[in-house]
Amino acid sequence: MFRNREMKIGSYLGGVILASLFFWQCRSVKTVTVFQQVQHPVDNESSLEKIELGRALFFDERLSIDNSISCASCHLPELAFTDGKVVSEGVGGRLTARNSPTILNSGYLTTVMFDAHLPTLEMQAIVPIQEHVEMDMDMNALIEKLKAVPEYQAAAKSVFGRDFDPWVLTRSIAAFERSLISNNSRFDRYYYFGDQLALTESEQAGWKLFSEKLYCTECHAPPHFTSFEAENNGLYTDYGEDKGRFRIHNDSLDIGMFKVPSLRNIALTSPYMHDGSMGSLDDVILHYSEGGAGHLLQSDIVKPFELNPHEVVQLKNFLGALTDTSYMINFRD
Repeated sequence: MFRNREMKIGSYLGGVILASLFFWQCRSVKTVTVFQQVQHPVDNESSLEKIELGRALFFDERLSIDNSISCASCHLPELAFTDGKVVSEGVGGRLTARNSPTILNSGYLTTVMFDAHLPTLEMQAIVPIQEHVEMDMDMNALIEKLKAVPEYQAAAKSVFGRDFDPWVLTRSIAAFERSLISNNSRFDRYYYFGDQLALTESEQAGWKLFSEKLYCTECHAPPHFTSFEAENNGLYTDYGEDKGRFRIHNDSLDIGMFKVPSLRNIALTSPYMHDGSMGSLDDVILHYSEGGAGHLLQSDIVKPFELNPHEVVQLKNFLGALTDTSYMINFRD
């Protein structure tokens, strides 16, 4: 219902029911005891109506200059809100420089973007809209465009008590993104809730490799399987044009620094690395087993290790157990 070009927001009933079921599922007593609840900014407390408005905007291609690209173009629900491409494509087939990250559990992020420099989802929402190679939309023109949509203007008045404007746009999209929770994988049921049958023997062995033999949890510790920090993982000896966080502050110590991604749903989010340069988990494991490429600023955490073929299978099986598609209840036709 939310893929339609015209937003059906005159009545919130259907969307509110879906969102209510989603909230009930993701905020059960067990979940809250293990995972902290998503914190909302004081100027953007969540509501079901706000989430539904954000959902409609997220799937609306009118946010781009030629009405061809929506947020969902690069963040497909069925791929854990990634797009399966090496780097994302914007209007006119323009290529971005980076692989599309998942936005599941983005409400837990302490910083946003691969450069780990934006503090809020509200600020991030503006970036792809105005970026030339993504949506290439002038914000003033966009607001006039969307304000002219009766349903959006009515929703802005109803939810925010104001005309449709950048505040409404960014707060609604951010509220929707914070509602996207994925923390009910088989690993979660095994590790947190004591279901010993949730993982196979191979997957349990892979978890032991991941958490005890290797250094993976140094950067990918549960429950979120990310440190939320920017690191140089030794992907290259020369990072070329995209030097990561360096482009924000021009600090040479930031060359090659990219935010550590979450490994949740990693089986759905290939290709990997900030530039999508690795097409498989085998490629990723090989990179780390070789100790990285040896960049001058490479993290000390990245060191060579050895795994036999059987252990590689076990490790990949464990990573597959981090998949949780229960969020898709709201996105299946």
